[in-house]
Amino acid sequence: MTSIDVRDLTKEYGTARAVDHLTFTVPPGRVTGFLGPNGAGKSTTMRLVLGLDHPTSGSAGLGGRPYASLRDPLRRVGALLDAGAAHGSRTGRDHLRVLAATHRIPDRRVDEVLEETGLGPAARRRARTYSLGMRQRLGIAAALLGDPEVVMLDEPSNGLDPEGIVWIRGLLRRLADDGRTVLVSSHLMTETAAFADHLVILGRGRLLADTPVREFIDARVRPAVRVRTSDADALENALARHGHRAVRHPDGHWSVPDARVDDIGRLASAEGVPLLELAADEGTLEQAYLDLTAADTEFAAQPQEA
Repeated sequence: MTSIDVRDLTKEYGTARAVDHLTFTVPPGRVTGFLGPNGAGKSTTMRLVLGLDHPTSGSAGLGGRPYASLRDPLRRVGALLDAGAAHGSRTGRDHLRVLAATHRIPDRRVDEVLEETGLGPAARRRARTYSLGMRQRLGIAAALLGDPEVVMLDEPSNGLDPEGIVWIRGLLRRLADDGRTVLVSSHLMTETAAFADHLVILGRGRLLADTPVREFIDARVRPAVRVRTSDADALENALARHGHRAVRHPDGHWSVPDARVDDIGRLASAEGVPLLELAADEGTLEQAYLDLTAADTEFAAQPQEA
């Protein structure tokens, strides 16, 4: 299988530097989430990998080769960058048939990807009648048409309903389990945490992180234990006696930073504190991401004065 290789990649538009000496590799067999604030350089990087733009310096390619040198490129890499790429007057099926014909892909593959993406019943409708979610599915069908080794998707969950979001998670997981290289750009942190094994995070065109998801979260968000009790004073006093500083939240639960569930459970039992809830309060990808990118957000709302 083929990796995505980015080496010392820089792209400038006039005096603006969209990508700044960027280096990373996306290997086969896992789903890599591609994250970053607006203007971080994600879309530009994907365009450079796909040969849709030329770098100022450095390189971006597939398996060490530029996209332009690939034979039968649709069989090597499938991409969704723009869900509106289909001509509105063509049916979904005809849009895919044109792509298939230009890459010597048999028509039967068109019908296979239409069924795989749930568009079989709408295959003969014109693309301009498709909803946003349906256009997303058509774009994904086009990306899968050549049964490629590499799949690159930009915001694939955009416009999908809950069933579609569950479907895209399963699709990404299956592609990775098949040994393919999967790179997915997204702004949805909860969704990314649900499907990604690894993260590549950009800020102002620079690489901020290249790390497994769980390691990234654990390194940036303090673990805590979530506790709820019917006797708040007893809980607070018991925790204080054992050196824990708990934080009470407006909804009535307490957070105990840098603690373990087993330890807090034993402590409460020994002190006779009634517990209504006891759980690990693990950090989220959203918390870790915001902590990392706070200084790299191009457009940030300023806090209002009271």
